[in-house]
Amino acid sequence: MIDTKLIRENPELVKKAIADKQSAGKINFDEVVLADKNYIELLQKVESHRALRNQLSSDISKVKSVDKENLIKEAARVKEELKELEEKLIEIGANRDKLMRLLPNIIHESVPYGADDSGNVVVKKWGEIKKFNFEPKDHVDLGKNLGIIDIDKSSEITGARFNYLFGDLVLVQFGLVQFVFETLTNPAIIEKIAKEVGNPNFQPFVPVVPPVFIRDEIMDKMDRLEPKEERYVFEEDHLVLVGSAEHTMGPLHMNETLSNEQLPKRYIGYSTAFRREAGSYGKDTRGILRVHQFDKLEMECFSSAETGMVEQDFLVALQEYFVQQLEIPYQVVSICTGDMGKPDYRQVDIECWIPSQNKYRETHTSDYTTDFQSRRLNIRQKEGGFVHMNDATAVAIGRMLIAIMENYQQEDGSIAVPQILRKYVGKDIIK
Repeated sequence: MIDTKLIRENPELVKKAIADKQSAGKINFDEVVLADKNYIELLQKVESHRALRNQLSSDISKVKSVDKENLIKEAARVKEELKELEEKLIEIGANRDKLMRLLPNIIHESVPYGADDSGNVVVKKWGEIKKFNFEPKDHVDLGKNLGIIDIDKSSEITGARFNYLFGDLVLVQFGLVQFVFETLTNPAIIEKIAKEVGNPNFQPFVPVVPPVFIRDEIMDKMDRLEPKEERYVFEEDHLVLVGSAEHTMGPLHMNETLSNEQLPKRYIGYSTAFRREAGSYGKDTRGILRVHQFDKLEMECFSSAETGMVEQDFLVALQEYFVQQLEIPYQVVSICTGDMGKPDYRQVDIECWIPSQNKYRETHTSDYTTDFQSRRLNIRQKEGGFVHMNDATAVAIGRMLIAIMENYQQEDGSIAVPQILRKYVGKDIIK
């Protein structure tokens, strides 16, 4: 939720964010302004009546008994009016908050304008795309031939868009997990990458295995409940399955006040995640790219307002470090206004090269939400205001497995294990 001061002091900035995020047809900004105006006017009346009530109480205690009767009657009248005004204030305040929650976060000036993903801008490329002297297979054929991916059996047992992983591919998955945890808890690596982007904070990350269920009201505070058709919702229990570890790490400090000395707080969470993939019928149905259940390593950071932007730069640098260590070609993409999320102030994606598709595909995303989520979660900064929040993919396991399998495939159908993962997997080649 954005600061109400922006509506009053810089309404054009808010209206621009609504238009640029393609939300103009969904939000009546004038209605939000009117609701805020009505709330402020009624609040002033309530505060005036409270002051009058307090004054009358003071006067009654000072005057002689002969003069008290009229004052007591007046105090009773003011008290009754105040009760009615306070009840109305709660009602009007709830309506204002409901309308306020519809507003998207404002947008950083560096974000490119675009109505949809066609407006995204590639800002960097890294790595040389491998030229195969044979016809490369996709991850499905590679996995089936090696007996490390089974989609057919999972379809019989669970349904479409689920899968089994077996053998050495499971070792690669948990090699990725160990690699990320070891990197993000290593003070020397954290300090080196932080200095490269001008981030003054060198705190390592705290590993977390978070819950995969979240109360629906808390998911709404994260502003990640909608679109609800994307979620697996258990209405009787008021619970939702998370779509990312970020969903249960973001509220870790809900209703807390953090001091500058406590910031930044950095977490790296490993979780299974769930998405219905509603609206993606017929899209990426082959293989494990777009599935209902997948595993992710997610970074979540809480920082001061002054360091929020450089914290995102730091997270993107870490994402690049992971992919570079895996030696997979990638590009960094600045996500445009019409393709970024409602809570996002700035979004940056990394797309890895997928040989079978002959193009880059999104494997990492980084969302800087400023204080948009922390206002809803009531995570305050002791020195004033609300903390700023960042979330970013460390590794989306399934997608990174695809990138590894396809980029490291050999002519005989085997798969070389990336050098950085060999100590975890215990072999150089999967065959």
